[in-house]
Amino acid sequence: MDIKSVAAAAETLIRETGEFVKNERKSWQIADVKRKIDTSLVTAVDVASEQRLVAGLKKILPGSDVLAEEQHNTRPDNELLWIIDPIDGTTNFVHNLPLFCISVALMSKGKIIFGIVYEINNSECFRAHEGEEGAFLNGKRIYVSEAPKLKECLLATGFPSNGFDILEEYINIMRAFMQNTQGMRRLGTAALDLAYVACGRCDGFFEYRLKPWDVAAGAYIVIKAGGAVTTFSGGDDYIFGGEMLATNGVVHKETIEFMEKHKGK
Repeated sequence: MDIKSVAAAAETLIRETGEFVKNERKSWQIADVKRKIDTSLVTAVDVASEQRLVAGLKKILPGSDVLAEEQHNTRPDNELLWIIDPIDGTTNFVHNLPLFCISVALMSKGKIIFGIVYEINNSECFRAHEGEEGAFLNGKRIYVSEAPKLKECLLATGFPSNGFDILEEYINIMRAFMQNTQGMRRLGTAALDLAYVACGRCDGFFEYRLKPWDVAAGAYIVIKAGGAVTTFSGGDDYIFGGEMLATNGVVHKETIEFMEKHKGK
């Protein structure tokens, strides 16, 4: 596989799909929204975006399979697997808040080798792939921040649409972060949170009850930009394990210890 050619073709497809989503939003009606079993929202535009991406990506890489949020959310057993979120930030999309994106990663034999997070409204394309050093935003190399201590960090987080059984623990952690950092942001799209960590706009991100399509591309881009990604406890099952901590790497150990210390308070 020529990963450079695959990545270039995928980026073209994703940008074109992003334009489709942007144009569809202009005529979209609130009556189109539906609520899924987990209470999260879905629209016909999510489904149409996914269909376009699946058809195009399978054409780019024949024999590959897909794990995606809307219609392909059963994990297939295939060495080449596209992991897709056709619109990450659907609630933002529904309310016309211009923070939503397309997230696409390619996994080969259990390892991510390519990732793109495409922020639709500002045409910002964050990408990285195997065989090329670093991560890029619209062709310009990006790096994580150099914040040396947690007290100097701006953090991002998210609130899942379910999982309120551990909400108290999560609120304890957020309260402690609010009091010991430079602030917290909740953008409503985990993929963009991760992209912003990769380019230094945020110093860290954490969230639980995540799905692989939320994080696969963004986590890879963070790592390629020089950051660190683990579970809350420092483990490596952050794509399929349901929780993720991503930082600039410098504050990673401190952040893990801080979360463990404050989750019960």
